[in-house]
Order: sequence, then structure tokens, then C-alpha cells
Amino acid sequence: MSDLDAFITGLPKAELHLHIEGSLEPEQMFEFARRNGVDIPFKSVEEVRAAYQFSNLQDFLDIYYAGANVLRTEDDFREMALAYFDRAAADGVVHAEIFFDPQTHTHRGIPFGVVANGLLAGMAEAEARHGLTSKLILCFLRHLDEEDAFRTLNQAQPWIEQIEGVGLDSSEVGHPPSKFERVFAAAAAMGLKRVAHAGEEGPPEYVHEALDLLQVDRIDHGNRSLEDPALVARLARSSMTLTVCPLSNVKLCNVPSIDAHPIDRMLRLGLRATINSDDPAYFGGYVGENYRAVARGRGLGRDDFVTLARNSFLGSFLPDDVVAAHLGRLDAYCETH
Repeated sequence: MSDLDAFITGLPKAELHLHIEGSLEPEQMFEFARRNGVDIPFKSVEEVRAAYQFSNLQDFLDIYYAGANVLRTEDDFREMALAYFDRAAADGVVHAEIFFDPQTHTHRGIPFGVVANGLLAGMAEAEARHGLTSKLILCFLRHLDEEDAFRTLNQAQPWIEQIEGVGLDSSEVGHPPSKFERVFAAAAAMGLKRVAHAGEEGPPEYVHEALDLLQVDRIDHGNRSLEDPALVARLARSSMTLTVCPLSNVKLCNVPSIDAHPIDRMLRLGLRATINSDDPAYFGGYVGENYRAVARGRGLGRDDFVTLARNSFLGSFLPDDVVAAHLGRLDAYCETH
């Protein structure tokens, strides 16, 4: 391991863009399928990995939803979450804000509580095991309608004190943020934070809608904001956090290669960019691999990674005093490394 690799691994950091269902590794997929008696359209782990070649977001989502079908019990969700947290802790993650997609599960007959209780159990176990704190963000599937999103928000009520915020994911093109303006307003009235995928495959206009109509606290992805200089200035002046996912961007063909990724340009433009892994089991790497990929592909150095780690804490939904403590530990790490 190079000095920079070791520095990246030990660097205290938060992860703000992680779909927990997207951390389901093929080995776990087969194990859960076996014990739950679920048929999957693959004969081996190698065949699953060979299928992870995507030309766009929808190609990925088709396999993602098939994989999620093996998740049936609270223990499945707990074990999947804990496996992610084990890997995240090894990458220096000390806080994670994870997405989950309840509609993916309730639509196939899995009660909301099975999903929520399993994930919350995994989160508690990870904190006990690693000291790694986490928050839960409920994402609405944007290819479904507003009524379905409202139904999901109502199903979440018994767990609302344990849910930090709501998000918006799945197929972006053709499903603008404006489609969910009313359900996001309802979530805001409940005191929930709001985030949304925007400007991944969708145009800069979707980022404007997320800001103006959904009143989001963070933008997930946001790459295509760079096409609109006035939008870039607005994001920079407001210190709006962008949760950028380099390996995902390449895997889904939104960026031609890691060598062409705009993460360093984002930093130069004053954007509060962060690095995250998105759906790491499918996109070729957890957060550490994403940091190392841009180190190789874009030549980012120690100061850049300290900025990215600092941004991850500043962009988190942790209280100010906790953020200050994390930043103090980050500074101490840098002084001794």
C-alpha cells in the first residue's frame, strides 16, 4: 500500500450517498436466496459479476431490483447493513447516512417494519462494534407515482423518529423532482431533512427543481450542474453539498472514464463536493476505492482528500457539536500523518 493509499484509508470520513440495497454482494445474494428459498436468474457468483456491465441507469436498476428480491427477513436486512458497515469502517468511515428503498420491498409483500427494524438493528450493532454512527434516509422511487410515495410516508410513521430524512432515487429521466413537490412538503412539515438525486442523467433543470420545489438540504450526484454556470455559482455560494459517486458515474456511462471525472473541477469551482460509493456491490468499489480511483485518475493529493473528508462532515445531518468533534479528529489525524 502506498503512503497516499494508507493516508486515504485512515482518513476519518463520512459517507452520505449509499443505497444499502446496493451493498448486497453476490455471495450474500446467493446465501439469502438459499435460506429463503428464492430463485435467482444466475447460476454462480461469477455469472452475477459478469452481468454488472451497464450502459445506463435502467440497465443497472433491472438487476438491482432482481437482487433485492432475496431480502425477506429482518435478519437479511440486518446482516446486509452490518456487512456494509464492516467494510465502511475498514475504509475509515466514522459516520454514514444510508438510503433505503421501502417501496422495493413493500411492493413484493415485505412489511415496512421488517425492512426498518432490520436496518436499525444493523445500525445499532455497527455502532457497538465500530463506534460508527449512522442515520437512515427513506427514498421514494421516482418511477412510481406521488400517491405511492405518500402511502410510503404514511407507512413510515411508527418509525419516523428514527428516520432522518427523505430522498428521491431510481429512474431520473422523465421523472422530474416537481413530480414529488407535495410529498416533500409533507416530509418537511414532519421535520424531516430532504435530499434528491438530480443532475445524474437528468438535466441541470432537475437540480433547479430540487432546490426550488423540493427545498432540498443536499443534492445527490449533481454532476450536470456544471453545464449551467449560474447554477454552479448558486451551489457554491450556498455551500450546497453534492454527494458525488465517481465509480458509479463511470459504471453507468455518465462519465466516459475516471480520468475524465470532474471531481477536481468541482473543488476548484468552490463546490462542496464529497466522495461516496452509491451502490458499491454493483459499481466496483466502496468509498475507499472511490477515493483511490480519483487519486489515480485525476491526480488528487492529500490536501484534496482532506477537503473532501471535511466536506463530508460539513454536509452531514449531524449536530454542530458532533461535526466540530469530527473535524477536530480530522485535523489531529492530518497533523500526525
